[in-house]
Amino acid sequence: MNSDSDLQIAGDILEVPHLLQAPREHPATVAEFAGLARSLADDRSAWEHLVRYDATTRWYHRLRTGPGYEVWLLSWVPGQGSGRHDHGPSSGVWTVLEGTLTEYTERGTRALRAGTQRVFAPGHVHEVVNDALEPAVSLHVYYPGLTEMPMHAPQCSAATARDADTGAVKTA
Repeated sequence: MNSDSDLQIAGDILEVPHLLQAPREHPATVAEFAGLARSLADDRSAWEHLVRYDATTRWYHRLRTGPGYEVWLLSWVPGQGSGRHDHGPSSGVWTVLEGTLTEYTERGTRALRAGTQRVFAPGHVHEVVNDALEPAVSLHVYYPGLTEMPMHAPQCSAATARDADTGAVKTA
């Protein structure tokens, strides 16, 4: 078969507008939320001028809202961490924009560099820490919008412990 006869059989899709889906104004799937996070990450002019670094606490800024979702920008100076938590009923996508962040979960530890993206479902328990020597920036999309962030007891092993003041990892 050639493309001419395929077109004769199938017809021109543009001639049947009722078969075309209207473009969505806002994301509705995990892939679309991940795409939103990637497009915002790529548009440095949308966030770079907003970033602030605070030595006493993690800085955060709500960058955008949409129907049922929120986008947050966070900065992390060396040693700052989130504490072990989940996101209540929210799912999410987070992307490291600058620097390196370490994610601690029951499944292990991952160093996440700029450009790395993580997706999570409700109930995902993790801790995020800037264990590097340089500041870091991350972008977080939550659906539905973040209404709770329950904290969990620290998970320590004989090999690692956290400094009670800074949350930084201390190796034994």
